[in-house]
Amino acid sequence: MLNSMILALPTWAILTIVLVVVAALIIVMVLVVPINVWFRALASGAHVSMFRLIGMKLRKVDYKSLVNIYIISQKAGLKIPIVELETHLMAGGHIENVVDALIAAHSAKINLDLQQAKAIDLAGRDVVEAVKTSVTPRVIKTNWIDAMCKNGIRVRAMAQVTVRARLDRQIGTADVETILARVGEGIVTAIGKANTHTEIMADPSLISKTILDDRLDRQTAYEILSIDICDVDIGDNLGAKLKIEDAEAKKKISQAAAEERKAQAIALEQEMKAKTQEMKAIVLAAESEVHKAMAQALKSGKFGVMDYYKMQNIVADTNMRNAIGTPKDENKSRDERPNGMPGRPPIN
Repeated sequence: MLNSMILALPTWAILTIVLVVVAALIIVMVLVVPINVWFRALASGAHVSMFRLIGMKLRKVDYKSLVNIYIISQKAGLKIPIVELETHLMAGGHIENVVDALIAAHSAKINLDLQQAKAIDLAGRDVVEAVKTSVTPRVIKTNWIDAMCKNGIRVRAMAQVTVRARLDRQIGTADVETILARVGEGIVTAIGKANTHTEIMADPSLISKTILDDRLDRQTAYEILSIDICDVDIGDNLGAKLKIEDAEAKKKISQAAAEERKAQAIALEQEMKAKTQEMKAIVLAAESEVHKAMAQALKSGKFGVMDYYKMQNIVADTNMRNAIGTPKDENKSRDERPNGMPGRPPIN
C-alpha cells in the first residue's frame, strides 16, 4: 500500500522527499559523527571506527586529542590499541606523557611497556622525566652540611650526587628528597668519624667513600652513580665553644647557689638579731624588777643609801676594769648601752 502511494506521487515530489532525507542524514552525520577526525585518522594510517568515535563523543571524551595522540603513537611504530589510551584518559591519566615516554624509551631501546608506563603515570610521577633521567643521569646538589670532627672543629661540605632513574622502581619508592637527606646524614657521619679536620681537607673523598658504602639509594626510584664532594670549608672551634658555654652555665648555677646560700645566711642573721632583741627585752624586764626590789628595800629600810652608793662604786670600778681589758669594738658596743652596762640605773 505504501509503495502504491509513493508511486502515485509525482516525480518531483519523490525527488523532494529523497533530497530531504539525504539532507537530514547528512546533518545527523555532521552533528553526531566526527567526520573530520575519522577522516584524519584514516588518512594517517591510524584507522578508528566510526562507532568508536561516536561512543567517545557520547561519553564526553576529548576524542580529538585522543585521536591525535593515537596517530602520533602509530607513526612512531608503537602498537598501542586506542582502547588502552581511552581507558587511561578516563582514569585520570596523562596519555600524552605516556605516549611520549614510550616513544623515548623505544628510541633509546629501554624496556618499558604500556602497562608499566600507565602505572607510573597514575602513581603521580612524571614518566617522561623518568625515562629521560634513565637515559641521561641527573645531577643534584646538596646544601651546605655542617658537622664536627673529633677535635671539635666544624667542617662544612657540599656534595654533588649523580643519579639515574630506575623504571622498575618508580612505584612505591622514595624520591630525590630522600636521597639528599641520606647523603646529608652520611656527610655528617663521615666528618664525625674523622679525628681532625686536616684529614678531611687532605682527602675529601673519604666522605664520598663512606657514603657510597651505605647504599643510600635503596628503596628509592633512583640509582646513585657517584657522589662527589665539590666544596669543603672549615668553620670555628665548636668543641671549645661548647666547653665555654658549659663552663658559663656551671658558673651561673654556682652563682645562683651562692646567692641562695647568702639569702639563707641573711635570713638566719636577721632571725638571730630578732632573738637577741627578744632576749634583751627579757633582760631589761628582769632588771626593772631588780630596780623595783631595790626601791622597795629603800622604802622599807632594809637597804640604806650608803649601801646603794657602795654598790654603785663597785659597779663603776667593774666597768672601768672591763673597759681596760676589752677591745675597742666591744667597748663601743658596750658604750651604746645606758651608762655602759645593761641594767645599771642612771646616776642622778
